Amino acid sequence: MRLFWKLLFINGVSLTGECYSVYGVGAMSFLLCLGKLMRKKDIRWLNIIKPIIIFIGCAAIATLIELTASYILEFASGSWPWQTYEDYKYNFQGRIALSTSLRFGLGGTIFLYIVQPFFDWILLKPGKNQLNIISAVMLAILSADCIYTFIIKN
Repeated sequence: MRLFWKLLFINGVSLTGECYSVYGVGAMSFLLCLGKLMRKKDIRWLNIIKPIIIFIGCAAIATLIELTASYILEFASGSWPWQTYEDYKYNFQGRIALSTSLRFGLGGTIFLYIVQPFFDWILLKPGKNQLNIISAVMLAILSADCIYTFIIKN
């Protein structure tokens, strides 16, 4: 079980390449938890307050993920690899802080309103076979990065 958490989180929370598993978990969590709300367009009053709800939801989800990851990393390795937030004015055990939660909320909102629709638009262009090839290539790159990071590099 500890090997699983080590593979997922340890070594600076990143693989050798530019893959950060915590950010991927966060992005997928935003889509799973807030995707249905993002698709609702028929309720006028909801469309007015939806960005605020999305912002608060992203901040809460990202903060929960960061807090959970810090506990998992502390259990698996004795510490967590990112900076502590002890110097921040509003923090909890140095694991999470209000200012970073607000930044995660803003980042998640930008992701859901700008980045993800752009990716959806891009992925409408290729056919099913082309998407399968793109997915296989991305999986091969990620797999090679995992193998190099955790077997060869360690």
